Amino acid sequence: MRIIGGMARGRKLAGLTGKDIRPTSDRTREAIFSMLVSRLGSLEGLQVLDLFAGTGAMSLEALSRGAQRAVLVDKGTQAGRLIPANSKACGFEDRIDFLRSDVLTALPRLRVRGPFGLIFLDPPYAQELAGTCIQAIAEAGLLAERGFLCVEAGVRSDFAERYGDLVRVLHRRYGSAAIHLFTHFDDEDSRP
Repeated sequence: MRIIGGMARGRKLAGLTGKDIRPTSDRTREAIFSMLVSRLGSLEGLQVLDLFAGTGAMSLEALSRGAQRAVLVDKGTQAGRLIPANSKACGFEDRIDFLRSDVLTALPRLRVRGPFGLIFLDPPYAQELAGTCIQAIAEAGLLAERGFLCVEAGVRSDFAERYGDLVRVLHRRYGSAAIHLFTHFDDEDSRP
């Protein structure tokens, strides 16, 4: 696994181990960032929130491409070691805040750090947490106006088209993963 674009392009990232671990592939990550850049333009100056952050690859990729800061949340022991190590390897340790916490517990407390222009959500597929987390993100008002929530879930996961004022504007399949983009309902310029 490596950073695929921006100032840290080519930097290798340490990965998670375990039979239930499925990090986002470089190819899928590249497709996600292509979708995001086509809608957001530049990532310059964005505040990023990375939920179920794992290795930190998604937020580190965003920082490499110009995002200003990232808050990463994951309760895993491996994440607790890998996120600081990968951040340091990329030279971004001073631009991240890592919260070792359960995501649903952390979401209401993150309101004071937001809003975020870009939110990544990649919960364990088997736990079916994505819809609950999207609703909590909407209720906490964590997504900035004109921002995007990028959700990675299993292809069999079922989502509502709308959670509060967040509406799904894109859905793509990549192997066993499906990518869903949500934005604010009144953000007409972001619709496909």
